Amino acid sequence: MEKMYHLSSCSTCQRIIKELGLTDSKGLQNIKVDKMTEAQVDEMATMAGSYEALFSRRAMKYKSMGLKEKTLSEQDYKNLILEEYTFLKRPVLIVDKDIFVGNTAKVVAAAKERLGK
Repeated sequence: MEKMYHLSSCSTCQRIIKELGLTDSKGLQNIKVDKMTEAQVDEMATMAGSYEALFSRRAMKYKSMGLKEKTLSEQDYKNLILEEYTFLKRPVLIVDKDIFVGNTAKVVAAAKERLGK
């Protein structure tokens, strides 16, 4: 099973989708339109090891909400991701029991290898 959480308006996400050959995949979920459920976020966190591993500190709201100065708990990370889709480090690709979070070259290369691309 393949599932990818992404933003259709994000050029980086779109580039990675093309690079991985997932353009026709039914497992693509545009998180702006099709909101993530709590169960989905819980599953991703379990696979990634924590909610913090899924959290993007690059989101514009991170600084504007003053989160940089706060110490956040795992519950805080979870709540923020559920409240605001931009806090999810994107894209997130799940292939069977493997998860790939973010868009670094290393993560994309590992996802490519896993998919046999």
